[in-house]
Amino acid sequence: MFIVSLSYTAPLDEVDAHLAAHRDFLAAHYAAGTFLMSGRKVPRDGGIIVADAPSRAALEAVLGEDPFARANLARYAITEFVPTMTAGALDAWRAA
Repeated sequence: MFIVSLSYTAPLDEVDAHLAAHRDFLAAHYAAGTFLMSGRKVPRDGGIIVADAPSRAALEAVLGEDPFARANLARYAITEFVPTMTAGALDAWRAA
C-alpha cells in the first residue's frame, strides 16, 4: 500500500489547465483498482493518493502517466506502508 503526496511546482492556473486530464487519469486508475482514494490538500498546494500497486516501480510507472507529471506541474513523494490495523470498511487491505 502506498501514500502519494503531490506538491504543485507551478501556479494554480497552470495546474487547473490540466485538471480535467488529471481527473481522467485518476478515473482510469480507480477503474483498474490501483487507486483507492484521492483528494486535494488544504491549503490547495497539492494532493494525496492512496494506492494499492504491486510494487513501488509499478506505481512510479503509473504516476509517470499523470498529466501533472508530464507537464512538470508536481513532484511526487511516495511512502510505502503495511496496513496492520484498519477500520472495518477497509479490512480487505489489511496485511495478514
